[in-house]
This record gives sequence, C-alpha cells and structure tokens, in this order.
Amino acid sequence: MSQPLFGLVAAGQPVIVTPTETPTPTSFLFAIPPPPSSKSSSHIVVFLLPGVALPEGTAAAIYLVTPGGPGQAEPNSKFLGGIGPGKESAIFKVGVGDDQGGIVIGVSVEPGESVAERMAELCAGKYNAQAALALTNTANTQQQSTLVLAQRIIRNAFNFLASYSGLAGPNETEVVPLRAFEEWWKKFEGRIRSDPGFLERDD
Repeated sequence: MSQPLFGLVAAGQPVIVTPTETPTPTSFLFAIPPPPSSKSSSHIVVFLLPGVALPEGTAAAIYLVTPGGPGQAEPNSKFLGGIGPGKESAIFKVGVGDDQGGIVIGVSVEPGESVAERMAELCAGKYNAQAALALTNTANTQQQSTLVLAQRIIRNAFNFLASYSGLAGPNETEVVPLRAFEEWWKKFEGRIRSDPGFLERDD
C-alpha cells in the first residue's frame, strides 16, 4: 500500500493525500493544520482516491487522534466511522477550532466486518442518546402535568370547603366539618364522571 489511498479535505483547505506518518503498512496519520481564518474546521471529508480499491473484505476505519493525558504514552483514538466499498467517502464532525493547533486524523485498513460492527454501535449510541433525551423530556412533562392536576384538585376542594369553615373551641380554631369534606367528595366524584376533562381546563 505504498501508493496514496485516501484524500482528506478540511473546510477552506487544500486536499491532503500524503500521510504525515505511517505507523504500519495499513494505518496512516494525517495532520490537519489549523484553518487559515477564524472559522473552525469542524467537519472533515475523507474519501478513497480515484482508482483505489481496498483489499477484499476490508474497510477503512476513521479516527480522531488526540494526545494522551498525563502519564499516557500512547495517543487517544476516537472512532468516527468508516468508508469502503459502496461508501467511498464520508463527512465527519470533529468540532475542533483553530485555537487548538489543528487535528490529527487516523485512517486504518481493517476487516470490513469489524468496521461495520463499530459503525452500527456508533449509530445505536447516538440513537440511544436521543431516545434517552426524549424519555427525559416526556417524564418532565408528565411530572409537570401531575403537579398541575394535583394543584387543581386542591384548589377545587379549598374553594368548596371554605364556605363551611367555622370557629370552634376556646381558641376559636378554624375548622371544617367532616360532612363538608364528604359532600365535596360526592360532588367532585360526580363531576369527574359527568365531565372527566374538567380538571384539564384551567377554569
């Protein structure tokens, strides 16, 4: 694989076809310099060069390579996706600005089945994150609806029972007779049966 296999394009920059490093015969590192303007190179296009065909049963895995943290000799690699037969190019979001000194993209020729599995996991992870957010929003909406419903029931009871309140005892404590609550419940239950949606209306 001595001939150039891949091309990379960052926004506003020329095509790069020569790897900065070739750690192994099947893996390549491409250093993408900072963008010439203040705009961020948040998307990178990676593609197979014209006339290039990968070995049968393989695909190219694309990685965002970042320096290792303190005490880490090896860089970190984040799998972004893949290209190969039937999908000779793809756009990847890397979200790196010009104040971070450019980025490094790794391209590795690997078994096609392995690349496909990780792409499926990546898509599933994005779907699960979106589903979790949707569930959270739904739960918050339901919780808010329950609170509003409870407040309306309490308000309905208070408005009804207020007319039955009176003072009792030497300290003139304000009380409501139990029969008033029973009367409210009968009326409330009857209205629920005849007009189930009345609590959903703020009237």
